[in-house]
Amino acid sequence: MPVALDETENLQLLRIEGEVTIASAGEIKSLLLEALTSGKELRVKLDQATELDVTVMQLLYAAQRDASLSGIRFSVEGQLSECLSVAMVDAGFEKLSARTDSK
Repeated sequence: MPVALDETENLQLLRIEGEVTIASAGEIKSLLLEALTSGKELRVKLDQATELDVTVMQLLYAAQRDASLSGIRFSVEGQLSECLSVAMVDAGFEKLSARTDSK
């Protein structure tokens, strides 16, 4: 499964792996809404993602913005592949490519 949401007492961790296309956008949107509704810190783990459709990048950007407006901590965790980092910058999502160290 390319997308999974893991929950702990204080954290929501959205894992996105492999090639993620627009076909996964609906599922990712639902999981992001679920995570943001919880009010818990949201981390998105992209280090196993090889490709992200621009729609998925837009969803992540919107979630990051909504989290900020709601006072929810949002971070991208792990080292992004060079290809994915370049794609995010080329698509105008530089802030998403800024990451935190893997926990």
